[in-house]
Amino acid sequence: MKVEAIEYGDRKVYSVGAFNRGVSSWLARLPTVWVEGEVTELRRSARWASVFFTLKDPQDGSCLGVSMARGQFDALRLELADGARVHVYGRPELYEARGEFRLRALSLERFGLGDHLAALERLKTKLAGEGLFAAERKRSLPLLPARIGLVTGNDAAAKRDVLTAITTRFPPANVLVAETYVQGPRAAGAVVDALRALCREGVDVVVVARGGGSFEDLLPFSDERLVRAVADCPVPVVSAVGHEQDTPLCDLAADVRASTPSVAGRLVVPDLAQLLERLGRARAGLERGARRGLERERRRSDGAHERLGRAPRLLVERGRAKLEHSAGRLRALSPKATLERGYAIVRAEESIVRSSKALEPGERVEVELADGGFGARVEEIQ
Repeated sequence: MKVEAIEYGDRKVYSVGAFNRGVSSWLARLPTVWVEGEVTELRRSARWASVFFTLKDPQDGSCLGVSMARGQFDALRLELADGARVHVYGRPELYEARGEFRLRALSLERFGLGDHLAALERLKTKLAGEGLFAAERKRSLPLLPARIGLVTGNDAAAKRDVLTAITTRFPPANVLVAETYVQGPRAAGAVVDALRALCREGVDVVVVARGGGSFEDLLPFSDERLVRAVADCPVPVVSAVGHEQDTPLCDLAADVRASTPSVAGRLVVPDLAQLLERLGRARAGLERGARRGLERERRRSDGAHERLGRAPRLLVERGRAKLEHSAGRLRALSPKATLERGYAIVRAEESIVRSSKALEPGERVEVELADGGFGARVEEIQ
């Protein structure tokens, strides 16, 4: 809407709305800027689209109202409280309806965060160049670890989440817990010591777990000492630090990254119910295979027994056939068989007569027939 003044004689007068619109239009032409100060009077509501707070200069007490879209503010997860030192990036604006001047925030960082990010990026590049994050360094997790190590904070929700996930999935799991600092200046060294102590106890895998937190809360898990210790760990390491969108450098050095501590617990043990089911199927398969093998052997044995039983019978039959054949030949050659065909045997003085020349007229002979015999005298020699 065009800003126009009302003329009263030689005087131009602006209405409040026109004045505010004019100032707002002029402010909109100003560039975006970074402003430093302390957070006070932080106000938010589920019904509001924006989060409001006052930025205060700690030197002279000057104040500046700030508003920021609630979605953008929540995504930063800075967990700001009154007195927090911040850098706000935004554009000055005027809330026309009430004539309130404020800074419309587009981004927000804790004081010094930019330096931290730059340092982390340099460290990340350095370690990547050494190959600490290389995929070929990653090791597979053991299928059924005899002992699991857990590095976490004292009475931390992360510890409860990991243990609950492990014992629910695999009740007989053996977990050795090392509680230590997971926040603050002493945390990085303490986690390194706990990690090494667990490895000395003979664990097969280690879970490093910490729940969500601000950027500063998670900084120890990007400490170079801790990142190198994770990379050099003699057993596989699962990193479960922060939320899914957090990526501390220890995540990059670990063998496996878990989005949450609960997920880490499920990664390091098999599902006992599924494992027993697979074992049952494998056992049933082995039983079926064994039964089939035994059945094949039984049939093979029965066949061999049958063949062995047939062999003697076959030999006997063959022997009997040979005997019968020989007997037939003997019968065919037997004098008895010749007599049965109508021939006779003539004997003279107990000797078989083979020629009529051996006989004399009037000589007595014995004639043998197939059935009986009789005596006779030779009357004529031919």
